[in-house]
Amino acid sequence: MFYFIKTRIRLTINFLYLSACLCCSTNSMSQQKVIQLYDGPEKGSETWNWPEGEVFVGNPMNAKVAYNVTKPSLEVYQPDSANGVSVILCPGGSFYVLNIEYEGSKVAKELNKKGITVFLFKYRLLRSFTNDPWKEMMEARKNPDSLLPKIMPLRNMAIADLDRAILFVRQHALEYKIDPKRIGVMGFSAGGVLAANLAYHYTSDTKPAFVAPIYSVITNINDRTVKADAPPLFIAAATDDQLAPVSNSVNLYSDWINAKKSAELHLYSKGGHGLRGTPASTWINRFTEWLSAQGFLNRK
Repeated sequence: MFYFIKTRIRLTINFLYLSACLCCSTNSMSQQKVIQLYDGPEKGSETWNWPEGEVFVGNPMNAKVAYNVTKPSLEVYQPDSANGVSVILCPGGSFYVLNIEYEGSKVAKELNKKGITVFLFKYRLLRSFTNDPWKEMMEARKNPDSLLPKIMPLRNMAIADLDRAILFVRQHALEYKIDPKRIGVMGFSAGGVLAANLAYHYTSDTKPAFVAPIYSVITNINDRTVKADAPPLFIAAATDDQLAPVSNSVNLYSDWINAKKSAELHLYSKGGHGLRGTPASTWINRFTEWLSAQGFLNRK
């Protein structure tokens, strides 16, 4: 009897140990690698020392946002079977917050299903002084004349951060099993401003293979001359968007078409700022179909 009790205890301990190991392994696998883009403080934010945070917001995204980003970074989402294509993902949030879940991790996981390696990009943000950065952002939006002078210097920092991100991904392409000639950029709202700006103003080192500005704004982009070797665009927006008028997406598309460059535009009658609800929420399917039609998803 004593032997059977000892055996049962031993089996129970072994089972608990195995379960713990599997749990640790699963947690380890689910964690994404985070890359700091700068070794130290970058120009313009040398004295920024407030802590970065994340908080859940109920409306309208019903998801987590990041705020007080002072140290730009990339969070790597790797697919089970990489096809060589990568996307640098730029969430929006009026340069106050980053919709890090709704326009970040959720999108990254969907793209992973198509074999796409995703680098979720955190760029520098305006400082939030409370634990409710969403409320601060909404209050600031009520006075655009006061908000714009704050955003413009910050936007220039974020543009520099994106350039840095592209350089990093291209330089480490072999490490992440991606093709340095198939690195694209996707941005939403304020992140779409960064993506659209890059589509006009890249250099030979920072040129993306494709750009996807999603409900973006281009009114404050200086010099909208389309370059001779401009990358193809995928654009999506909703006609009833009250924050980013759909004319921005139409004008961006027109710039490319008038320059005889490749562009695809999807406009939904409803979906608002965030492309919520059917069929607007299916935009990501249209995006991966477009990538396939462009030849980017062909394994190399």
